[in-house]
Parts: sequence; structure tokens; C-alpha cells
Amino acid sequence: MVRILLTAILSLALLTVVTGCGFRLQGSYKIPTSLKTLSVDSADEYSELTRLVKDRLRLSGVQVVASDATIPSVRLIKDTLERTTLSLYPTGNVAEYELIYHVQFAVAIPGEEAKPFNVEIRRDYLDDPRTALAKSREMELLVKEMRQQAADNLIQTLAAIGEN
Repeated sequence: MVRILLTAILSLALLTVVTGCGFRLQGSYKIPTSLKTLSVDSADEYSELTRLVKDRLRLSGVQVVASDATIPSVRLIKDTLERTTLSLYPTGNVAEYELIYHVQFAVAIPGEEAKPFNVEIRRDYLDDPRTALAKSREMELLVKEMRQQAADNLIQTLAAIGEN
């Protein structure tokens, strides 16, 4: 009996500490009720980033609807991928790249001015000309992962807007 009571008290204390520090499971964001219905606008409605953002919004309990001036909207303005050289082999071939993925978006709430936001994600990428096919596939996977992280950051931003 004492052991069960002690276990319950320790579990409750641990739960209090974890929730008190702001810990949240990855991917679980509390979107404010004012943003539970949103429209998502993009220059390319069929891009991977647009699809990911809409999917992440739906998973967060947000209803994605067609554009309307009376509801809040997320506008995906631009996403770009840059590749810069970090190091070279003695032969002069590139040994390592840095991939930089930029996303510009704005959140517009009716009656307020649109708030612009930027997301920047960086990854290092080792290149080996002897394994070009494998390295090109690795780069595709890195870019996909960067887009997923950008979509998650956008959802985090929406959750943070509600906390203000």
C-alpha cells in the first residue's frame, strides 16, 4: 500500500515538473481557437511545402478552407534552397556543401496587419563524386526533411501567436 502511494506521488511530481517546464511532445502544438479555421495561400498550390503545411495544420486540428477575407490566412510567400561550398578535396572537387532552406510566410488575421515570418534551416552535406547517384538521393532526402522541419516551424509559429 505504501509502495503504491509512493509511486503515485513520485509519478505526480514528475508529471508536474515535466509539464511545468513547458515540455510538449514533438508535433503536438496548441493552436489558438481563433486560428482553428485557416486558409493557406501559395504561389504554387501543389508544391511539397504547401502540401506539408496543410497536412500539419489538419493534424493540429485546424480546418483548412478556401480563401476568404473574413478568416485568418497563412500566405506562403517564397521558399528557396541555396547550396554553398564548405570544403574542397585536394583535387579541387567539392567535398562538403551547406544547404540553406529559406521560407518566407505571413499570417494575416482579419482586422490586423499581416505579420511576416522567416524560417531558415541549415544542413551540411558531404559530397563524393564516386557515389554521385547515392549522394543525389541523400540530398533529396535532406531537402525533404528540411521542408518537413519548415512546416513544423510554421505550425509552432501559429501556436506562439496564440500565446501572445
